[in-house]
Amino acid sequence: MPNTLLLIQHDVSAAKEVQQAILDSGDASIRVEWVRSASKGLARLKSDGDGSERLRAIFLDLSPQDDQGAIDTFDRVFAAAPGVPILILSALQDEGVAKLAVQHGAQDYILKDRIDSYAVTKALRNMVERAANSEALFEAKERAQVTLDSIGDAVISTDAEGRVTYVNAIAESLTGWTRLAAVGSPLADVFRIVNVDSREVADDPLALAISENRPVNLTPNSVLLHRDGGETHIEDSAAPIHDRRGKVTGAVIVFRDVTAARALSLKMSHLAQHDSLTNLPNRLLLNDRLGQAIAMALRHGTQLAVLYIDIDRFKHVNDSAGHTVGDGLLQMTANRLLECVRSSDTVSRQGGDEFVVLLCDVANAKYAAGVAEKMLVALRRPYRIDGLELHVSASIGIATFPADGKTQEVLFRNADAAMYRAKDCGRNNLQFFKTEMNRYAVDRHSLESDLHLALERQEFVLHYQPKVELQTGAITGVEALLRWRHAKHRLILPSRFIPIAENSGLIVPIGRWVLEQACRQAKAWEAAGSARTGMAVNVSAVELRAKGFVDGVRRVLSETGLAAHRLELEITETFLMQDPGRTGAVLDELKTMGVRLALDDFGTGYSSLSFLQRFPIDTLKIDHSFVRDLATDSGDASIVSAVVNMGKNLSMQVVAEGVETLEQHIFLKRHQCPEAQGFYFGKPMAPRAVERLLAPTLDSQLA
Repeated sequence: MPNTLLLIQHDVSAAKEVQQAILDSGDASIRVEWVRSASKGLARLKSDGDGSERLRAIFLDLSPQDDQGAIDTFDRVFAAAPGVPILILSALQDEGVAKLAVQHGAQDYILKDRIDSYAVTKALRNMVERAANSEALFEAKERAQVTLDSIGDAVISTDAEGRVTYVNAIAESLTGWTRLAAVGSPLADVFRIVNVDSREVADDPLALAISENRPVNLTPNSVLLHRDGGETHIEDSAAPIHDRRGKVTGAVIVFRDVTAARALSLKMSHLAQHDSLTNLPNRLLLNDRLGQAIAMALRHGTQLAVLYIDIDRFKHVNDSAGHTVGDGLLQMTANRLLECVRSSDTVSRQGGDEFVVLLCDVANAKYAAGVAEKMLVALRRPYRIDGLELHVSASIGIATFPADGKTQEVLFRNADAAMYRAKDCGRNNLQFFKTEMNRYAVDRHSLESDLHLALERQEFVLHYQPKVELQTGAITGVEALLRWRHAKHRLILPSRFIPIAENSGLIVPIGRWVLEQACRQAKAWEAAGSARTGMAVNVSAVELRAKGFVDGVRRVLSETGLAAHRLELEITETFLMQDPGRTGAVLDELKTMGVRLALDDFGTGYSSLSFLQRFPIDTLKIDHSFVRDLATDSGDASIVSAVVNMGKNLSMQVVAEGVETLEQHIFLKRHQCPEAQGFYFGKPMAPRAVERLLAPTLDSQLA
């Protein structure tokens, strides 16, 4: 493709000389386009912007014009052809104008009396090369400028004397100095840094990089002072700049704002050492402080105490009132514990409802007991959360240093053992550690270990307690109750091992076994000719939340052949209060299968009538705590009567639990309670004994 050279020349003979010189050069790629005036040249340049063939160069003759007119003409041509190199054609007497044009941007000039093929070709080649180099240099500089202004880091460079030669946009923002104001100023004025703690001026990293001729980093914990007085936490690196001979000619520093990162780091450090719910020190921080306290006590011959605190029946509150209320209770507990100790002591949350308090430099065990008593009183005060009034207590175990242990591990273990002893002594009390408590802790740990093997060893058995229709005395169903026949031939009740099973997750496989065995037993009684009755199975919230629970129920019914309507799953109000959306989905699936659903221990939680209406509940089981005193307590009697009537209105079956006396039986029957169960009708019994009760030939009235 030809390269066009625009020749602006009023003199015809001079124009022909230029054209001939180019022809004589032998460069066929150059095409000369000749116009006779600057105005026509400007018109041609305007058309070039409209998509015409691009120009390679311009040869411009500025005569015959006065100096000012010639320069004005040049300026217009130069502005109209950005990036196109211009060669001035000049007569000897006009050489001064030609030189002035070069100062205004022309690449070069050539005297018209020296025009020949060699001179023209050389001038054209040189001016094009210089223009290309200049353009490349400009592009490189522009690219560097855009790059430095686009990166997230600030950049400042200086000369060897420490005066600023460049700042990018980020550096302008962080220092408050504009590029125009900063260039030429001493670096110490623009880049002012101090130590965040001592407020002393920090070492100049650029000066160090120049003097030692090596990259350096900023002193840690330094802040950059903004021109308006603000502060920014930064981190940086500085390096010397060298010329071609390796001489240091200046330095460059790259720095960034780490204020947010530093704040996040401090926050993460705090979170790593503190409980997120109560903001109390966690186990990690407590261990560190206890280690320091032990070292101090050893040095000064003093004592310290570790108090292990557990909120009594917290799980019941958390399950029945919901996690929001439970969390609020824990937060209020933390605040009350803090009110009972000195600023030098540490209150820590270990997780769940367990707290540990470190009392430093105690005079004697009596002082620790006094603090613990103060805590018991504080924690017994009513808690008012989300419209509820809660009453809880605590069990506290105390271990002292050095009497009860000389290491962190031993002190924690012994305080924990004393806390469990406090629970066994009726809760709401404190216990100092005694050596025999370790034996109890070992037994409990052993029980948990044995529980892992109980299924494998087939140590679990099911007993069954009948449910009776009060008006006829007929057995309407049985409830499967789990027992653990330990390898040492002692029967362990669920109240002892179920909490351990729930905490360890073993309740899921154990519950699966109970469901399968109960359904098989119900089908076996049916095969033996017994009356067809319902089979009730208790299911914990842990099981219901387990993945695949509904599919597991469906599989058991399919494998055992038991009709779905004969299976009744007993759940507590706990599950209704937790995650209602998921709860409804699980219960709806079970109901679709035909399984009946019973709400166990009704009245002890916080579920409302609206909750009952949201879920497909078939049966309400009145908790035994209301049945126990209904013959003598008018309040309990009113509650039982109200639940019976509510059940009728909601088309729900009602079962009274824990019936043990004739008076209770008579009251319930008189108030038209449909069904009941309890020792009065029969204790939990082995399958064979139940089979005799269910046999048609032995069917009898139990009323």
